[in-house]
Amino acid sequence: MRIAVIGGGSTYTPELVDGFARLGSMVDELVLIDPASSRLEIVGAFAARIFDHYGHPGKVTWTTDLDAGVTDVDAAVIQLRVGGQNARISDETFPLECGCVGQETTGAGGLGKALRTVPVVLDVADRIRRRAKPGAWIIDFTNPVGIVTCALLDAGHRAVGLCNVAIGFQRRFASYLGVAPSAVVLDHVGLNHLTWERAAYVDGVDRLPSLLSTHLPEISAEVDVAPDVITALGNVPSYYLSYFYSHDRHVRESLGAPTRGQRVAEIEAILLDMYRDVRLTEKPALLGERGGAFYSEAAVGLLASLHGLDSHSVHSVNVRNNGTLPFLPDEAVIEVSARAGLEGPAPLPVTPVTPDLAGLITHVWGYEEYAIDAALRGGRERVYRALLAHPLIGQHEYADALADKLIATGRDHLAWAR
Repeated sequence: MRIAVIGGGSTYTPELVDGFARLGSMVDELVLIDPASSRLEIVGAFAARIFDHYGHPGKVTWTTDLDAGVTDVDAAVIQLRVGGQNARISDETFPLECGCVGQETTGAGGLGKALRTVPVVLDVADRIRRRAKPGAWIIDFTNPVGIVTCALLDAGHRAVGLCNVAIGFQRRFASYLGVAPSAVVLDHVGLNHLTWERAAYVDGVDRLPSLLSTHLPEISAEVDVAPDVITALGNVPSYYLSYFYSHDRHVRESLGAPTRGQRVAEIEAILLDMYRDVRLTEKPALLGERGGAFYSEAAVGLLASLHGLDSHSVHSVNVRNNGTLPFLPDEAVIEVSARAGLEGPAPLPVTPVTPDLAGLITHVWGYEEYAIDAALRGGRERVYRALLAHPLIGQHEYADALADKLIATGRDHLAWAR
């Protein structure tokens, strides 16, 4: 297999490369593609050393030429960050001026990222479709994953969205239970960055109740959600739900404090210096602070299943609803546990979703529909409508002010706003 990584010059790429080097025996060539040539040279050379370190027979190549890089690939992984960390820092900052949470995938910041990202990803996907092998899969890891994946599917691409939240829970629960991660099957349901773990099956037995009775303090700290909330829900929300369940606290704590993007920018500068060292052949521990833990295992496992090499593993993916959640339209993109094969992922059966979860999922999906429309067609009124639809905003005075701030801060990346 020839696999392309779009955004391969990211300091995060060695995490993905490490997974392919350890687990991706099906890879003959891994092509890293990025317009930032200086970063790409550093990351590409380091990636090649990682392959050599593990004795992987495949090769790592890199190029700034997108069309050449995606020619004849069997699959492409898209991990773009349009605007870089500066745009992320803006997403995490401007909503705070209106008393709304600043976060790069949730609320007004998430909309800002969607608006500048969707058109770029769709252009990349069109070029992949023209040059890749017939039937090549696109694996989207670019946030906001649910919105981007929906736009890809709407445009007719063979795409699946991937997030590392579920595999992180799987690994954590497995360590608590003293079993192999593959033994834990999650009842993972919701939308991207709006998911809950409602069960953790081991040999067909739900072990989540016992986990909550013995490890509630640790789980609560990990997801930043109060123990009382988790107990009331009877499940484990992802840490992104903390922005919903404790919105005002996050705003208070964020005011005047360094953003996550600022910290990541600092980490990236250090990582690039480390990657320049020709003696470095393994991903450094500092990369774990960059985010995205276990993404490489999730990506390699999903690609193996999509190419018929593993029909047993369960993956948490972003796919069309198609009746899985009866309260959403079929065309909605949801995030659920699924098995995958040559024809794509097939969601596992989902037990009824309680009204509180279903209501929030439906509300956020309504916002996502408006967000996609705004990303594709532009215009202040569409931006305003999406902001008004978001449950973390939902008031005219906030949506009105945030629309202007979002457009002003994102103007360089929004062709229609220039």
